Amino acid sequence: MDRVFFFIGAVLSGLAVAAGAYGAHGAVSLGSESVIWINKAARYQMYHGLALLMVAWACTQWPKGIRYSISAGFLFVLGVFCFSGSLYVMAFTGLNMGLFTPLGGMAFILGWLLLATGALRG
Repeated sequence: MDRVFFFIGAVLSGLAVAAGAYGAHGAVSLGSESVIWINKAARYQMYHGLALLMVAWACTQWPKGIRYSISAGFLFVLGVFCFSGSLYVMAFTGLNMGLFTPLGGMAFILGWLLLATGALRG
């Protein structure tokens, strides 16, 4: 799983750079609120793409806590899709995705708690 999380983290981080660049340079025609959503989505996507790199490292360093690290990784991926994904959808379509955004935030929080637990157990 360490290579899978590393791969996903690297891809999500690279896409976050592209989304951030678009938010800074190309999304002007979408309106200021959409630009804010894109930039926020890209920022949290980057944070959690990097977090997945840490999950990959934790899987190799703390084998006794690996199930916590793996669960954290899945929650980070879920969080990116729900939190950042809902903000991207809102920015590009105007659809209200309000239910998915806090779900993604909760996934992020639980993921960080599980990653910390894995470190203590490992």
